[in-house]
Amino acid sequence: MNTEAPVLEVCFSPALLHLYDTRNTVVVIIDVFRATSTIAAALGNGAKEVIPVASVEDCIRIGQETPNSLTAGERDGKIAPGLAYGNSPLEYPRSFVEGKSLVLTTTNGTRLLHMVNDADLIITGSFLNLTAVCDFLLSRRQKVLLGCASWKDRFNLEDSLFAGAVVSKLRPFFQVNCDSARAARHLHESSEGRYLDFLKDSSHYKRLSGYGLEKDMEYCTTPDLHPVVPIYQAGALVGL
Repeated sequence: MNTEAPVLEVCFSPALLHLYDTRNTVVVIIDVFRATSTIAAALGNGAKEVIPVASVEDCIRIGQETPNSLTAGERDGKIAPGLAYGNSPLEYPRSFVEGKSLVLTTTNGTRLLHMVNDADLIITGSFLNLTAVCDFLLSRRQKVLLGCASWKDRFNLEDSLFAGAVVSKLRPFFQVNCDSARAARHLHESSEGRYLDFLKDSSHYKRLSGYGLEKDMEYCTTPDLHPVVPIYQAGALVGL
């Protein structure tokens, strides 16, 4: 282990976030099914910004206050009442989202983002922007915490699998003395890169399949479709 290299850690749940020091750290918010995938797709397709909010009420209010905006989000996998659109990355092609502000609220991902208060920088990650995120983290040469949104504070496979993909790519360049990071890497190695097949036995895949969202999950597990790095600044995510 290179003791001069920056530290790389993984937090498997928002319920564990208080155990990690996020000062002077780049925090990567991960919600593969589906918030951070939708964010990557929207910004990759030319959205002006994504404004992540914690509640449906805030989503509606901010949408009313923001010109040329779309209000979107879900609760428990379905479009939240009062919002115009859902949390599917397939809903936001360039022809629809380019130049617009997407105001987004979700069950898990946007909640975790608002829990991180003292990080040096917050970005979002998904398989859709895996390589772009890894390249960005390498360029920063700074401590990294991969934060899994999980499912209502409970461990989930898809976010942990993505964290493992990042650890696998970055561990030659970082100090990885974190058992959560090691476990995520072993999980990723066991998938052998067949992400969708690996996740078909996961609770969240089965839950979302019950809503007919198999195409969403196929899309969300496709690496590098949107090589954008969403950076959180001044209350909004913008693409780098």
